[in-house]
Formats: sequence, structure tokens, C-alpha cells
Amino acid sequence: MQQNKMTWGEALKVYSRPKVLAMFFLGISAGLPYLLVFSTLTAWLRDYGVSRTTIGFAAWIGITFSIKFAWAPIIDSLRIPFLTSLVGKRRSWMLVSQIGIAAGLFAMSQINPQLGLPSIFGFGVLVAFCSASQDVVIDAYRIEAVDKQYQGAMAAMYVFGYRVALLIAGAGALFIAEYTNWSIAYMSMAALMVVGIITTLLVSEPDHQKVRAQGEEFQHEWVDRVLGSGKHSRFSEWFVRAVACPFIDFFERNGRFAIVLLLFIGIYRLSDIAMGVMANPFYLDLGFSKDDIAQIGKLFGFFCAMIGAFLGGAMVVRFGILRPLILGAVMVASTNLLFAHLATLGADKTWLAIAISADNISGGISNSVFIAFLSSLVNQSYTATQYALFSSLMTLPGKFISGFSGIVVDAEGYPYFFILVAILGIPAVLLAIYIWYRNKDEEAASFAEKAERVQS
Repeated sequence: MQQNKMTWGEALKVYSRPKVLAMFFLGISAGLPYLLVFSTLTAWLRDYGVSRTTIGFAAWIGITFSIKFAWAPIIDSLRIPFLTSLVGKRRSWMLVSQIGIAAGLFAMSQINPQLGLPSIFGFGVLVAFCSASQDVVIDAYRIEAVDKQYQGAMAAMYVFGYRVALLIAGAGALFIAEYTNWSIAYMSMAALMVVGIITTLLVSEPDHQKVRAQGEEFQHEWVDRVLGSGKHSRFSEWFVRAVACPFIDFFERNGRFAIVLLLFIGIYRLSDIAMGVMANPFYLDLGFSKDDIAQIGKLFGFFCAMIGAFLGGAMVVRFGILRPLILGAVMVASTNLLFAHLATLGADKTWLAIAISADNISGGISNSVFIAFLSSLVNQSYTATQYALFSSLMTLPGKFISGFSGIVVDAEGYPYFFILVAILGIPAVLLAIYIWYRNKDEEAASFAEKAERVQS
């Protein structure tokens, strides 16, 4: 039977589809709040003279992103009174999350960190909680809105929008703060959340019937096994179906090796995240201006990260997932040594550019490869909940450890801190090698089969 091959022009037309274009704007909405409760917030606090030890503890706000799997099943099933009936299950949760983010950022903009630091942290937690909730529901929307063949385009547009938002919330907020003040910077970021709100109102609610039908047999089996075949409460049945089954499925498919996979997911980005919270305070303490940080650290870093992401994607196509996974772990850990060297030099813009480019290229490679790895672990019957678990777990240890980063810097200095962070990346490298060794034959066979299909 002759197969109709899609031309490059036809393939690229997928990016003009309304639902695919919408993912760019939803990506902006998702990425905007992240830095505003992470590295941009630390720059604001340091600019107001808040101690590095206190700034380190601010990293714990980000733990909210790491436990979003805990309420993902609720978002997946709970109706919001009136709003769900009006705009649908996914869009109602998007709107509530986006309004909560905008309100939290505006509230933060009205507070002087020197006088109301607990309030800054409190509203920061609100922004992080609403942002993490938005991440969960956008992932669910992306999966349900289009057929499987368009998921790659949806993901690509989402990542592009997310990266643009990181640039706006990083370099953009620093530029605004430099020429006006931090209050106006955060008010501007709150106003930009209207991009997500308008997009949510314009997109159509996906058809949930198709997703609901997936995994029904598996869920029925486990409801009977856990609760028995008799009558049981609606809550207990919901809990087994929505909360227990995604986890049971993962462990049933992977056996005891599931523990190794979860450990690896938890430590893969440990070095990267632990370093991130001290990046902006480090640049400021070294004597770089906010302009320097915005232009080199954020703007130049953005393009380097995109280069790294494209390289990572190409490596997955060329070599499979597992070998680039090892490379990414090695690069992320080792680039911290460049920052240790920069700490001994002072405000050297050339070395800042070298360190920033290496860090962002390695981060782009490792992130794109790691996303591919996580996606390969997901059962599409439980994509939203399982991916929420993986994406939460991959940041939780790093967020927790980064809370102590200020203590280490105050006690030992920046060079020691960056060397220590590089050492933290070694376990991820070793586990990546083990996972490759354990699965290399299976991946090689799968890779050969795909190449055979392409050639035929």
C-alpha cells in the first residue's frame, strides 16, 4: 500500500493551527511567574539588602512546584462551581490559576521587602501554588486538545512561549527595575498575565470523553481489588481511580526498577537547581550591574539555552535518549566549575559570557533530553498525573537543598559553593550510566527498528 508522505510545507503548516498557536501564549502564561518567585525575586531581595541566608530560604517557595502532583488528581476531577459549567473543566481551572497569579504578583509589588518580608514570602507561595496548578491543567489541556500526531508541535510551541516568558520575567523585570523600581516591575508582570487569561477565553474546551475512556479496564480492576466488588463510597472509588491507579500503573510496568527511576528523576537536576538560587546574588556581589545581568545573563543566556535545546533534540534523534542523558548530566555538573573560577576573577564580563553560555547550552541540552526521557516513562492513560509526579519530583530535592545555599556561601564563599554544587551532580552521572547500561540493548533494538521504518 502506498503511503502519502507529507511535504515540509505541509508539515510546517501545523504551527499555524489555532490550538498549536495558542500553546505559545499559554507557555508565556506558564513561564512568567516562575522566575518571579525564584531568581528574579532573589535579585530584588538582595537589592534591598536582605541577607544571603534569608534569600537562600526563599528558594523553598519553589518547593510548591515540586509537590503539584499532590493536588493534580483534584484538578483533574473537581468542578469549580458555576465557572466549570460556563467555560469547561480545563479552562475554568486555567482562569482561576491565572487570576490567582496576577493577584499575587500585584500584592507583592505593593510591599517593601525591608518592612514586609513575611508578606512577600506569603504572596510568593500563593503565586507559586497557582502557577504550579496552571502547569498541571495546561499539560492536561495540551494532551486532550489535539490528536497524538500534533503533540510534538504543541510541546514545541509551549516550550518556546515558556522560554520567552523566562526572558521577560528575568531580563525584562531587571530592566524595568533598573530604570524605574521593583514595584513597577512586578506590577508590569502581573498585567502581562492577561495574555494567558485572554488565550484561555479564546481556546475551545477539549473533548474529555476520549481521555476518560483510556484506562477504564485497568481502573475497574483495581477498584475491585482494593475496595471489593460490593458497594463503596464515591470518594474511595475516586481516590483509587484518580490517585492510586496512576502510581500503581507506573510501579506495575517497571517493578522494583521504578525506585531507581524515581531516584534518578529526583537527582538529575540537583546540581542545576541548587546553583540557580544564588546566581543573581552572585553576579551582584561580584560587581556586575543589573544591565550586565540582563544583557549577558538573561538575553544572551536565552539564545544559548535555545541552541542547547535544539542540540539536545537533535542528539535524541541521532543517538537515542540514554547517551545524551549522560552527556547532559556531565555538562550540567561540570559547568559549575566555570562559575567557581569566575568567583576568583571578579567582575570579568568575558568570563561571565563564557560561564553563562556553557551553563545555558548544557542546561538546554539536558532539559530537552530529560523531557524526552520523562515522556518515555509516561503511560498516556495517566499522562497528566504521572507527568505531574515526574516534574514535581525532578525539582523537589534541588529546591530543598538550595534553601541552604545562602548558609554555605556566607560560611565558605562562592568558589567553595560552586565546587560543592558540581560534586552534587556526580550521582546523577553515575545513575545515568547505569540506566544506559541496563537498557542499551533494548534502546538499540528500538532505534534500529525506527530507522528501518524510516528507510522503508
